[in-house]
Amino acid sequence: MIEYIKNDQKCLALIIKRHYQKEGVHFFTPENYSQQLAYMQHPKGHEIKPHLHNIVVRQVEYTQEVLVIKSGKLRVDFYDDNQAYLESRVLDAGDVILLASGGHGFEVLENLEMYEIKQGPYLAEEDKVRFNPVKKESIKIQTPEKIEE
Repeated sequence: MIEYIKNDQKCLALIIKRHYQKEGVHFFTPENYSQQLAYMQHPKGHEIKPHLHNIVVRQVEYTQEVLVIKSGKLRVDFYDDNQAYLESRVLDAGDVILLASGGHGFEVLENLEMYEIKQGPYLAEEDKVRFNPVKKESIKIQTPEKIEE
């Protein structure tokens, strides 16, 4: 299952639930995203030819993050570009999320292990603007709406 979370037709995030499975190579991101995310499933014996990546100068305008939940449970809160809270989702062990745009915050709901993958170099406080989180009583955990199998 794949869910695209949007605000005014702008993709804020894409969530790949742990049960997603499909043969072959499937990219979830458009070519213009600065962070590319794909799923691959190949049979035993399949070979991927050795290769090198060319030096290519890229201009990254927005940091896009990928989180891989190894264990535990995480609530992700989504905000628009004006820091207004929109909605939330809960991620479980095995889920993957690409945070593409807008703002986001998190609350750990169960002891958590996760991986974070994003572009570098990291520029500390130059990389982000921090703001106050949504009040607990305003949290709206949504169930998936736009799903692809």
